[in-house]
Amino acid sequence: MSQGKIIIITAPSGAGKTSITRYLLAKYDFLAFSVSAATRSPRAHERDGVDYYFLSLEEFKHKIQQNEFVEWEMVYEGKYYGTLKQELQRIWAAGKTPLLDIEVKGAIHIREQFPESTLSLFIEPPSVEELRRRLEGRGTETQESLMARVNKAAYEISFKHHFDLIIVNDHLEKACREADEAVKSFLGL
Repeated sequence: MSQGKIIIITAPSGAGKTSITRYLLAKYDFLAFSVSAATRSPRAHERDGVDYYFLSLEEFKHKIQQNEFVEWEMVYEGKYYGTLKQELQRIWAAGKTPLLDIEVKGAIHIREQFPESTLSLFIEPPSVEELRRRLEGRGTETQESLMARVNKAAYEISFKHHFDLIIVNDHLEKACREADEAVKSFLGL
């Protein structure tokens, strides 16, 4: 796979990675959002091919067998997520840098494959308790799914030192500025 640079934003669910990703995408037209594949159903506002490539479990497993993913993971029981090789190729072919908003283990897999050409940013919540408050505030979680996400977050935070930069998201504007500076430095701007 021909390769350019890759920027990864990773974090536990609710830490702010999507907000920081949106900030960077709005600021720089040379960045392009890498659309992940997922086996979960779309939420009300999500569109196939824009927010995710929504695949059936059978389609996803077929793509695994065909070696079409750069990385993939069963993130929650029966819920698979991954980054398709063709998605990175599409962005590089357009002369842009892919910006990946992905989960922690997938981010580690990509760093291992592209160690010289990847910038990886770990967005850390100020605390697990604050993360719980943020997730509760979304109103999208059952008590069971909330507990699963909070427990998973505590586990994911233990991997933060695998990444190039840890940004504590205690104030979103500050976290966005730190991510912006890291991107500019990485791309030589």
